[in-house]
Amino acid sequence: MMELPATRAGHIGRALSATAILLFLAMPIVIILVTSFGADGIGTFPPKEYSTHWYEQMAAPGGNWATSIALSSLIASLTTVFSLILGATAATALARGRLPLHTAVYGLVLAPLLIPQVVIALGLFLFFEPAGMLGSPLAIALGHTVLAAPIAILIMISTLRGIDERLEDAAASMGASRLTIARRITFPLATPGLIAAAVFSFITSFDEFFIAQFMSTPDTRTLPVLVFNALQFDVDPTVTAVSAVLIALAILALALVALVRKLGGHRGGQNVLPVEPLT
Repeated sequence: MMELPATRAGHIGRALSATAILLFLAMPIVIILVTSFGADGIGTFPPKEYSTHWYEQMAAPGGNWATSIALSSLIASLTTVFSLILGATAATALARGRLPLHTAVYGLVLAPLLIPQVVIALGLFLFFEPAGMLGSPLAIALGHTVLAAPIAILIMISTLRGIDERLEDAAASMGASRLTIARRITFPLATPGLIAAAVFSFITSFDEFFIAQFMSTPDTRTLPVLVFNALQFDVDPTVTAVSAVLIALAILALALVALVRKLGGHRGGQNVLPVEPLT
């Protein structure tokens, strides 16, 4: 098929179209960021006066917002640990092992990403409610792991498949044990993937609403649940400050993942095998 020659007008048109689309997609984010610095109590855009009052209210020690942020951070940290453990073990089995019914196992691992979250939340509620664990940060973290672990597994499978297995075979031929190979070769090379899996697991848990809503109590409300309650009957301008912080957290997380990937790719061009004996 013959391609039409590119013209200057065509380049300018594509550039303008892409810019317009990006501005349209970024418009809600910009509105939230600007509104979060408004001084009025109704969240108008654009603000007539600017202030950091809503950020101060969000970070006030002992307040509902600070308590919910601390609780969400604790739950997200626990979820990250659980997801990395499950992700590393399951990804190793799927990427390196010869499992029977490999496709069925792979589909079962990814099933939580396809099932509606409200269905998963209802199932977890029916599971933890008889045990009296509703409102427990550990129970909520285990529930969030159901959603975060498949993401960690996908990232780790992609990372492990990108590692040259000949490095592991060379270490095994020199007498290194499986544990030594994993500790000295596989996991150091998979560090960028581990960090990316940890970041996305943390964000998945920190932003999750349905499971937290089903399993929370009046004394244990995560940040998304508190935001929902604040907007259910009224508009609390503090929500705009919280949203701005969440946007900044997502941007920093993506920047961290990109930096780690870049550093990992740069290191891949150097000598990756340790100098000292592996045994």
